[in-house]
Amino acid sequence: MIFVGEGALLRRAVTHAATRGHPVDLVCSADPLDAAAADAPHLAAADINTHAGTLARACTDGIVWSLNNRQIFREPLLRADGLRILNIHNGLLPRHRGLPSVAVLFALLHGDTEYGATAHEVDAGIDTGPVLAEHRFPIGPEDRYHHVMLRGIRACHALFEQILPAVAAGTAHPARAATAEPSAYYGLRALDRLDTYRDHPAYARATDFGPFASHAPELTRALLLLSPPADSHSGARS
Repeated sequence: MIFVGEGALLRRAVTHAATRGHPVDLVCSADPLDAAAADAPHLAAADINTHAGTLARACTDGIVWSLNNRQIFREPLLRADGLRILNIHNGLLPRHRGLPSVAVLFALLHGDTEYGATAHEVDAGIDTGPVLAEHRFPIGPEDRYHHVMLRGIRACHALFEQILPAVAAGTAHPARAATAEPSAYYGLRALDRLDTYRDHPAYARATDFGPFASHAPELTRALLLLSPPADSHSGARS
């Protein structure tokens, strides 16, 4: 199997798969250390789609995992013979499609009472493929952004561990279509609407990024770009 993504979530998944005896044929990420635990080949690819042939030749079991991966799979990789591409998404699909860093923020602003992780097939859309499994958890009334994001990351890893044996055995099948429930997409453009939520009662909780501020610079930039409140003063003396 091949792994595509970055960060601790990817590295933990690679390590877990290797220690369970699953073949790790290639790790595609920015950091070569992501492949070290599995003693696997490493590929740093700015655009994974340009390496479709490499992935098809390297993969011994036809399984490609996407974890904490911001790259979008496109042709010809999507139609590469013998490859099944699976994504572990931080969010419940299709309610929280797009960037998890943005989806968590709006989940709090919209008053969602639960969040989680979703395992799904990758198709030509963005987080639109058939859902294989999910791991849900409640959002409490006092939960802040960093609480929900951390639980989402933990849910992603738990879900990967849960579904890995069935995927490897070829017995993991879609439980439902990703379009079976109301859908929402949260990309960077959604942050343009953040200013309209300034007076929302959940705004402080939703923008309390905690340790994730350094991992999601798009969020801190969005806050810095917000206009000052209408009743603020310039500080100049009359």
